[in-house]
Amino acid sequence: MLEEEIKSEISRLYRYYVGRDLDWSNLKRYTEKMQWKKIYSIGPLEKMASDKFAVRKWVEEKIGPEYLIPLLGVWDRFEDIDFDELPEKFVLKTTHGSASIVIVKDRNTFDRKYAKLLFKVWMSFDYAYASFEMNYKDIPRRIIAEKYMEDPSGELRDYKFMCFDGKPYCCWIDKGRFSNHTRDIFDMDWNLMPFIEHFPNSGEETPKPKNFDKMIEIATKLSEGFPHVRVDLYNIDGKIYFGELTFCESSGYCKITPDEYDFEMGEMWHLPIDDKIKTSNN
Repeated sequence: MLEEEIKSEISRLYRYYVGRDLDWSNLKRYTEKMQWKKIYSIGPLEKMASDKFAVRKWVEEKIGPEYLIPLLGVWDRFEDIDFDELPEKFVLKTTHGSASIVIVKDRNTFDRKYAKLLFKVWMSFDYAYASFEMNYKDIPRRIIAEKYMEDPSGELRDYKFMCFDGKPYCCWIDKGRFSNHTRDIFDMDWNLMPFIEHFPNSGEETPKPKNFDKMIEIATKLSEGFPHVRVDLYNIDGKIYFGELTFCESSGYCKITPDEYDFEMGEMWHLPIDDKIKTSNN
C-alpha cells in the first residue's frame, strides 16, 4: 500500500475505535502520536525487541537470564514440534506478531489438529499490515514454546509499565481477560489513577507487590533509550519475569477517559513529529 492509503486507513480505524478525526498536522494526544509512530518512527532496535525470540538475548544481556521464562524450544514450522519432548504443561506462541498464543495445560488432551490450523493462519499472517505496526515487518516467522507459568490467582497476571524516555509513568493490571475484562492503572506509588483505558476498573483491592521497587528498576532499565515503550513483567511469589516489550500499545485505538490523560501522556512522548509531518506533506 502507498503511504497515503495507509494514513487514510489509519484515520478510518482511529475514528471508528476512538471516535475522533485524526489531524496528521496537529498530533497532540498519546493515541494520535501512536498513529504517526507506527509508520514513521520504528528503529532496528524496536524491530528486534518486537521479535519474541530475539528479544530474549537482549534482555539477558540487559538484566540477566534469571528474569527470562524458561525456553522449551523454537521451530520454523508447527510440523517440526516433537510434542513428546515437551512437558505436560507449556505455552506456544509465534515470534512475529501479537496475541498468537496457545496455552496447553494438559499435553494428553491438547487438540493438536486445531492448534495446527491456528498456527497455519498465524504463520501466514503479516502483522505489520494488520493495524500498520511496522515494528513487526520482516520479523522471522517462528514458533517458540515456553514453560507454563501461573501466579496464585490461577492466571498469569502481568504488570504493564508505560514508560517514557526510560521513566515508568504508570503500571496496570488486567483481570478476567477471557470473561469480565477489567484494568486497574496505578502510579509509581501504587495509587489508583483517575483514568481508564478502554476497560473499567475492577473495583477490587489490588495489593502492591512487596518488590514493586525492583519491578520499577527493571522496567526503567528495559525502557532506556526508547522514547516510549510498554514493559510487561510477571511477578510470581516475588519472582520477577520478563513478559514482552510493546511499542504500539493497543495500536493507539483504545480510548483514554478522561481525555486530559490522553493529552498528558502525549506531552510526555517526545518525537520529531513536526519535522516528519512537514516532510511527508510536501
